[in-house]
Amino acid sequence: MRKRSRSKAKGFLFKVLVLFLVLSFSKTAAGQEIEKNLLMRLLEEQGSLFQHILHDPERYRVQILYTQIDRNESNEPSFSSYSFGVSPETYFYPASSVKIFGAALSLEKFKKLNNKYLDKDTFVRIDSSFPGQSAVLHDSTSASGKPSFGHYIKKLLVLSDNDAYNRTYEFLGQEALNESLRLKGYDKLRLTHRLSISLSPEENRNTNAMSFYRDDPGQPVYSQEAMTSSKDYSAKSAVLLGESYVRGDSIIKGPMDFSKKNYCSVEELQRAIKSLIFPNAMNHEERFDLTKEDLRFLRTYMSQLPRETKYPDYSNKSDNYCKFFIYGDDNSAVIPDNIRIFNKIGLAYGFCIDNAYVVDFKENIEFMLTAVIYANENSTLNDGVYEYETVAFPFLAELGRVIYNYELKRSRPNPPDLSEFKLSYDISEASD
Repeated sequence: MRKRSRSKAKGFLFKVLVLFLVLSFSKTAAGQEIEKNLLMRLLEEQGSLFQHILHDPERYRVQILYTQIDRNESNEPSFSSYSFGVSPETYFYPASSVKIFGAALSLEKFKKLNNKYLDKDTFVRIDSSFPGQSAVLHDSTSASGKPSFGHYIKKLLVLSDNDAYNRTYEFLGQEALNESLRLKGYDKLRLTHRLSISLSPEENRNTNAMSFYRDDPGQPVYSQEAMTSSKDYSAKSAVLLGESYVRGDSIIKGPMDFSKKNYCSVEELQRAIKSLIFPNAMNHEERFDLTKEDLRFLRTYMSQLPRETKYPDYSNKSDNYCKFFIYGDDNSAVIPDNIRIFNKIGLAYGFCIDNAYVVDFKENIEFMLTAVIYANENSTLNDGVYEYETVAFPFLAELGRVIYNYELKRSRPNPPDLSEFKLSYDISEASD
């Protein structure tokens, strides 16, 4: 009898445990379903514009991460995120969106070097240390005519200049660039190459020597030797996309391998924006080690419009040139002063990315939004034939408007104090 009673007791406890686990799982699943449904509901309410894209995820490879921001009485933020299709396993080429890491880590490196004669505005001479590299002695786009990393960071943020990013890549070195980000928790990321330059993986592991000067000519205040990465940051297996690709003058049948190309997940891209906008909301080890002036500098050029820039002169570029959310489908749009988009876009191989913190000072709203879409109808890569104007830009612009309009109606117990993001964009000031 005792054995049977014990057996019944064990059976009862097992059933209770199973019921508890089922209920727990149901609650978790329900929570996830609610999270998905908010974003899906907002998109589905827009009718036909989104439906053919959202219902064909393999074709368009859409990933969306929308984060609401609420403030307490002390103006401290809390975050609620909603996603569609977000998966680190779904590869997309991040293109220029990774430039934000080169910008932030370059400023971090200047701080860590702790040389009173050295900062982002110090004149730099870059050598050509290995085959495929190029030297730099002058910069005709700066106010002084001299190259500096402050000016490079400005160019890569305002107009997404590729050469400017490449110089931050060379300043940091491939290995230090990747390892610094790994230490901050970016374990899905790999940054393996310069942009818009055809170099082998081995050549991209080498970076240029450079020297910094306060006067020209003069003695360098800091010199950096050429570096070679001791590690291979390529993906461990092939990353295949498309049905064919162009190499030189030939069309190669079969998918293109992106295993040696850059990669960063949607979640990590948004984490980078969050780190620069809300550093105090991050764990200490996840933050970029930056001064308040560094953060102001990055935020200024993340949000500055081309027409607000004197050096270089970008007055021929539209407001939406590097702002895809809300305005990306209207080249004549004038972004009002009350709206600021702190972002970094990417555009290459048919992938279109925007990664942004959006504020409206008049309406007192703020949110973060990161999204990627693949617009390559012919499934041929590197041919320059992509549906950016007809598919990608309209999608991201309307997505931005949908979220913005929802935020206009969303109740907030405590209106945010956004004064720290009201920055100066006086083009009469030569900041180089």
